[in-house]
Amino acid sequence: MSVEIQYRNLPMLLLQTREQIITHFRPILNHYGITEQQWRIIRALHEKQSMEPRELCQFCQILSPSLTGILKRMEEMDLVEKKGIPGDKRRLKISLTAQGEQLIGKISPLISEQYRYLEEAYGPQVFDQLQKILELFTENDQVTVNQVDLI
Repeated sequence: MSVEIQYRNLPMLLLQTREQIITHFRPILNHYGITEQQWRIIRALHEKQSMEPRELCQFCQILSPSLTGILKRMEEMDLVEKKGIPGDKRRLKISLTAQGEQLIGKISPLISEQYRYLEEAYGPQVFDQLQKILELFTENDQVTVNQVDLI
């Protein structure tokens, strides 16, 4: 028995689009010896100054068990440092080291240049529309979507 699916597979399309886009940035990251996840963490920490691990997980879309190993490697590379929060020994703040800030200074211009190339290829209007649509889905917590009832 065959079941007809009437809607596009939006999650798959988003993943395929992400992969298509990241292929333009992966050579830059590889050249500097960092992974995509490490780059997301570096960008987040550069933007937010410091974050707790749970905040990094949510912001960077990295699962907690994976983040633990990634941060350990980044500490060994002297890209990030962990500091305790005064008054609460259970909590930590993660921030970039001077070497992490230097690395973002080297990589950011190349990433920006690659974005310019992509924008030239697809057109600035397409990039602007795409960003607005994606922000609508990720930032609009005003929209309530009902869930199907499971049998």
